[in-house]
Amino acid sequence: MNVIHFFVATTTSSTPSTEVEEQVSKRVGALQKFWESIRWDDLVATVVTKAVSVLLFLVLFAILYKIGRIFINRAYRAYGKRIGVNEVRATTLQRLIDNVFQYSMLFLFIYTLLWIIGVPVASLLTGAGIAGLAIGLGAQGFMNDLITGFFIIVEQQLDVGDHIKLAGLNIDGVVVQVGIRTTKLKGLDGAIHYIPNRNITTITNLSRSDIRVVVDTRINLDEGIDNILPIIQQTTDTLAEKFHTYLQTTPNVFGLVDLGNGNYAIRVSMYVINGEQFRINEAFVAEYIRAMTDAGFTIPNNPIPPMNK
Repeated sequence: MNVIHFFVATTTSSTPSTEVEEQVSKRVGALQKFWESIRWDDLVATVVTKAVSVLLFLVLFAILYKIGRIFINRAYRAYGKRIGVNEVRATTLQRLIDNVFQYSMLFLFIYTLLWIIGVPVASLLTGAGIAGLAIGLGAQGFMNDLITGFFIIVEQQLDVGDHIKLAGLNIDGVVVQVGIRTTKLKGLDGAIHYIPNRNITTITNLSRSDIRVVVDTRINLDEGIDNILPIIQQTTDTLAEKFHTYLQTTPNVFGLVDLGNGNYAIRVSMYVINGEQFRINEAFVAEYIRAMTDAGFTIPNNPIPPMNK
């Protein structure tokens, strides 16, 4: 009875071991067949060929990249030597061209490297094209910023330090930074405005030529205009001599002007160097008021009602 029990137990315990050995033998056999099926000569030749191709491509790409950089730097230096070229604009254009060149070379490098290795680039580009279409729709505003910024810089519509007005945005200030995507302005109140370039439609540049300054000194007609005009003329001559370095034209005493609703003033106009218009206007107004007051004339201070349009 004990012998029979031992035989059954031995048979039962040896069955799982046999199945494991058979599975291991099958796997080892499959791996051996796969190993023997590899054509090592062809594999080594392919690896060597690909490695040599990649190495030659890297050398060629480095030479091409170096030539491109030299060409861009020479073009930048030649452009910078031209008379009247703004340094800020030249630097901005160089950075723009550098970015375009580097991104183009990066795309060429990745595309060619994958093609040499044997990756199906066409299939990848097809899938990327579908995703790119969805991304492009969302990035339409971004591309508009880049294109508009590029033409603003190339066409020299504004420079850093220019005093400009933007129609439609009701923004008036000095240009702090001109970028490809945004333009940075500093308002007269000190506020900083970051404006996407696509929102810039019409630019009024107040820094490209001399600025006309108009000074109106309000008077009381009952005190006699013939008595007031000589004082205005004498004061104007004195101020013209004092600020001659900023004046582009001789101040012209235009004469009496109607401000509307029974209000009158003596108008003086002149052209001044851009950027000095505020100082000149303040100095002329203050001096006219002082001269008129010292001579015993009154300066009307009643508010001027808006004229009906």
